[in-house]
Amino acid sequence: MSEHFKFQQIGIAHSCYQQKFGIPRQPGLVTEATASIELLPPFNRLDTLDGLEGFSHIWVHFIFHQCMNEKWKAKIRPPRLGGKEKIGIFASRATHRPNPLGLSVVEVKGIRQEGKQVFIDIIGADLLDKTPIVDIKPYLPYADALPHAKGGFAPLATPLTNVNFSELAIDQLKDYKDIYDRDLQPLIEQVIGQDPRPSYLKGSEGREHGNQLWNANIKWVAKANQFWVTEVQFPRSVKDEQVQNAQRLQDCE
Repeated sequence: MSEHFKFQQIGIAHSCYQQKFGIPRQPGLVTEATASIELLPPFNRLDTLDGLEGFSHIWVHFIFHQCMNEKWKAKIRPPRLGGKEKIGIFASRATHRPNPLGLSVVEVKGIRQEGKQVFIDIIGADLLDKTPIVDIKPYLPYADALPHAKGGFAPLATPLTNVNFSELAIDQLKDYKDIYDRDLQPLIEQVIGQDPRPSYLKGSEGREHGNQLWNANIKWVAKANQFWVTEVQFPRSVKDEQVQNAQRLQDCE
């Protein structure tokens, strides 16, 4: 018997990841990735989070909202196997699923209220900006951490690739920090160091790639088994940023 269920969105993610390309394939791998979950009415009340301050981590249930119109396949080629071997969809964490549900464990940095808005600030998220959140549960170390569990074809995290910066990029990062009071370099090193390229481009060098992190467009290339950040593009004034934020709000309405 086939059943259909309807979920109510309880929140929305505000994340440094402005595009799918570059998001780490698992949560917790990019510790410099900060984000927040904004609770939506009628859940935007601090009493819905009463007691959560005693937990260091939470499970976040969310929707792969940019994959909802794409068809799922019974077998897929996971990046960890080089994109050459196929496994079953339910033996993977692929985003294209029969039901577009995601699950991540993230660290809780804090809980805050700004007027009628309630936020959970989190660390190590793998959430695309504006991701719909459908549930939050506390992480229980005694039940959720299983030291003898097996990791199948992905038993360990992939080592980071070294990330270098051109003189231009270093100067631009300094300017960015002066303007926005945010140090992007550690985040860039962790995100690009994961090698977000699709499997069919792993062996290619010299091709320019771009990652949108917060309001900056990071340009980089692969060269001699390393990555080089060539340029960091971003609005040069707070006024420019305010105009962009206003446009984003209009797009969400």
